[in-house]
Amino acid sequence: MALTLSAIASSNLFRRKLPIVGAFCVLTFGLSNLSVPFTNTGFAHSLPFAPLFRSKLVGERRSTSVSRIRMEASNKIVPSIVVYVTVPNKELGKKLAGSIVKEKLAACVNRVPGVESVYEWQGEVQTDSEELLIIKTRESLLEALTEHVKANHEYDVPEVIAMPIVGGSPQYLEWLKNSTRDE
Repeated sequence: MALTLSAIASSNLFRRKLPIVGAFCVLTFGLSNLSVPFTNTGFAHSLPFAPLFRSKLVGERRSTSVSRIRMEASNKIVPSIVVYVTVPNKELGKKLAGSIVKEKLAACVNRVPGVESVYEWQGEVQTDSEELLIIKTRESLLEALTEHVKANHEYDVPEVIAMPIVGGSPQYLEWLKNSTRDE
């Protein structure tokens, strides 16, 4: 006897464990990755919400690529990045964040206290409380920002990790450009 979707959904296993697994999968793999198996197997066609699910994903992909093209073509927005830097205490965090913004190496620095870092240093595992600086700047300023951090940091090897900003509020990204130096 074949199990129907309603029989599976009403089972205790489905109600108690699968929503947690489903939420984990959506958060980890994203909706677009979850939709692929459904459409290849034909299972999605039997679900009442499948056309809505598919159309939202297709529309989302289309609008993302259009906005990316628009952002790259705009002269009001420059390639931008988010940079993570950890510091050992709030005093250095405040001082370094202020000097970065004052020198126009970044438009904004968020200070996130209470970060606990676990890492290996000189052959031993270390655990330290730190403050995380989240720095928004132009991609072209990464080298100057890195040198500034090295010159004003207590660590021998300070963390400076950059990630590209692939989209966002055009007004914010324009403000980022206008609040930082050209090179």
